Amino acid sequence: MASRHSREVPRKADLRVVSWNLLRRVGANVEDIARLVRSHHPDLLFLQEATEDVSALPTLVGGHFFRHPMDRRIYGLAAWSPHPFPPTIALRLPASVLPGRVPPRHAQLVQFSGISFANVHLSHGQFLNRWQLLHIASALEGPAAIIGDFNAVGPTVLAGFRDIGPRRRTHRASNIVNLRLDRCLARDIRLAGAQVLERGASDHHPIVLDLAVSAALYQSGALLAF
Repeated sequence: MASRHSREVPRKADLRVVSWNLLRRVGANVEDIARLVRSHHPDLLFLQEATEDVSALPTLVGGHFFRHPMDRRIYGLAAWSPHPFPPTIALRLPASVLPGRVPPRHAQLVQFSGISFANVHLSHGQFLNRWQLLHIASALEGPAAIIGDFNAVGPTVLAGFRDIGPRRRTHRASNIVNLRLDRCLARDIRLAGAQVLERGASDHHPIVLDLAVSAALYQSGALLAF
């Protein structure tokens, strides 16, 4: 999967994280994900709209995998790494109280290499997804990153965090409007490089984040260990 609409960044960082919204059953499948892994060698891979079929990923590329289905949906959030990491946690997010509201969402909390990560697929409501970000931030300690499909239009401002994701479009709504929905907010983590890849079978482009984390981790007293 070649990179386009991107800055080509050589891998010179401590940690490579890739995030991709797969588009449920009609988008990218487990073989597409395996090709992404083989091409870009992430240390940590976050997936949104991951169906049960995606759980077969370790049979294709090895590694370690955790998935949390969303309430009353066929898809959920998933994380994969070639390195062992602790079981992930589903953090329930604030939900709309309006009639006809969709089922509540959650974030997938991941502890990896001394960093608190949150894999997210936030709500479409622009007030609600900012409220969800505040809730997630309050659950993360130390060096941290919130990564995934924010469904946010316009700036996402979160105290103590910086938007370090690539500044290119990652989704085209109805093939008309270009949107930067896939983002990364980080605290005490330095970006060494970012890329937006070809979207393949999904309606979202994967994003690649090369993170230089050692200095921040040693400063905070956290240990770097897979």
